[in-house]
Amino acid sequence: MTSLPPRFPITADQIDLVVTAFYAAVRRDAALGPIFARHVTDWPVHEAKVAAFWRNAILLERGYDGSPMRAHLRAGDVKAGHFPDWLALFDATLRRELPADTAAAWSSLAHRIGQGLRMGVAEMETRAGGVPVLR
Repeated sequence: MTSLPPRFPITADQIDLVVTAFYAAVRRDAALGPIFARHVTDWPVHEAKVAAFWRNAILLERGYDGSPMRAHLRAGDVKAGHFPDWLALFDATLRRELPADTAAAWSSLAHRIGQGLRMGVAEMETRAGGVPVLR
């Protein structure tokens, strides 16, 4: 059985580099930092899990076990309006750490995934009492 090629050219080491740099930026971010600080007690474990998610999504490795939607909903304080900030910070990290074409390809994938997560969070906000606020 042949394995599928990655979605775009990138190495596992580059994925790890981006994830580490991104979460360093998250911890410094005034809006996102406090949210993550309430939920992440072991940054190396969290970063390893997120890197495994991205290796699964990009390199098609099968080392990730989890549900990003469930994790974001379970947190309770993640709102649809946080996703534009998250994606902007992620895009800045991608541009800083990767060649332009690789950064653009990963950004496109991240925005598709982020849109799905944002919609799921917005739906739960609506159930909690009204019309979703998506900004």
